[in-house]
Amino acid sequence: MKVIKFEEFGGPEVLKWSDAEKPQPRGSEVLIEVKSSGVNYADTARREGQYVVPTALPYVPGSEVAGIIVETGNDVRNFSKGQRVVALIESGGYSQYVAVDERVLTPVPDNVDFDQAVALPLQGLSAYHILKTMGRLAPGETVLIHAAAGGVGAIAVQLAKIFGASKIIATASTDEKLAHAKKMGATHVVNYSEDGWVEKVKEITEGKGVDVALEMVGGDVFNQTVKCLAPFGRLVIFGAASGQQATFNPGQLMRKNQSVIGFFLPQIMRNPELFQQSFKELLGYMASGQLTLTIGGSYPLEEAAQAHQMLQGRKTIGKLVLKP
Repeated sequence: MKVIKFEEFGGPEVLKWSDAEKPQPRGSEVLIEVKSSGVNYADTARREGQYVVPTALPYVPGSEVAGIIVETGNDVRNFSKGQRVVALIESGGYSQYVAVDERVLTPVPDNVDFDQAVALPLQGLSAYHILKTMGRLAPGETVLIHAAAGGVGAIAVQLAKIFGASKIIATASTDEKLAHAKKMGATHVVNYSEDGWVEKVKEITEGKGVDVALEMVGGDVFNQTVKCLAPFGRLVIFGAASGQQATFNPGQLMRKNQSVIGFFLPQIMRNPELFQQSFKELLGYMASGQLTLTIGGSYPLEEAAQAHQMLQGRKTIGKLVLKP
């Protein structure tokens, strides 16, 4: 089979179209013929050697796959050949086939295509738990969502509305992306590539600031976002897409009882109750039409490097997928 892997850290050019041995499912594993693989900032961080945990080389990126079961291990009980499934995995998704334990599988309804299905696990679960579990967003509160036209951001805007936020302030770097965030349900939009965006957020909140902020850009954007927090405000950090790590004085949080909270999805996945219940809720929101997943681009698997360039160049709206 074919995979995309890298044997050294670096830019998109280190991603190589390579041969690999087709895996054999054992025990409770199934073999999935991959139809769609999700592309995420975590993949680019892995490629650059900047991920939260170390990345052993060589490495096949990809943590989201959707496809069809073509083989099952002897101990598989709940799934069978021919079923359409989606899975959130540790790595290896940039492949034509992947073997995964049946415990991480979720059936894909016939009326949901594979691109839509693969857009939900990582980014949907991230948006859900950043807002609810870590940010503790309550009805009537205000929320600030950066990169609101991206995969996590667009879902977070919609979930904030579902969770009862009174004001949803979405930021992005272009008018097109701001228009998309507005379409997703943002009550206010702000271009954070322009000077004075912090003052605009303060004006929208009548000087109070926001109760919850979602931050994954890093660098100066992080420090500016801290200034946007209301008393008792919570800033949840879940990445540094700019490649710049922020430094700040934590003592500045004390005066207004503010918090900066880290988020890492694998910790959620280690808690089955958190994971299973939230995923069921997300599927329910999709089924009811409350949640819409935007596919921003589809690329052949061998063009993974181009997909990474587009993602990091902030030239995309919604989810990027690879097609093996």
